[in-house]
Amino acid sequence: MKFPGGLNIQGMMKQAQQMQEKMAREMEELRVDASAGGGVVNVTMKGNHEIISLKIDPEIVKENDVEMLQDMILAAINEANRKCDEAMKGRLGAMLPPGLGNLF
Repeated sequence: MKFPGGLNIQGMMKQAQQMQEKMAREMEELRVDASAGGGVVNVTMKGNHEIISLKIDPEIVKENDVEMLQDMILAAINEANRKCDEAMKGRLGAMLPPGLGNLF
């Protein structure tokens, strides 16, 4: 369906769907790593925020400081989330027409 000025809504919808599918694939493929405590806790996360790896240095467990370990795990996960968001914002911005990439 074309509107005055050549605007093709159906074509735009198809293009939007293709962009959404591409973004979903990129989110699935994206991997980010984050750490806390100088590498005591390491997290690997997919672009869709699914944690696929959590590694904890066994030495921290020997110290029996559960509260500190919990804080480090949270810090690493939050950093991985931030990295995912930044990476996806950059990719989404690159997919948008010029001038619209800085909306996010």
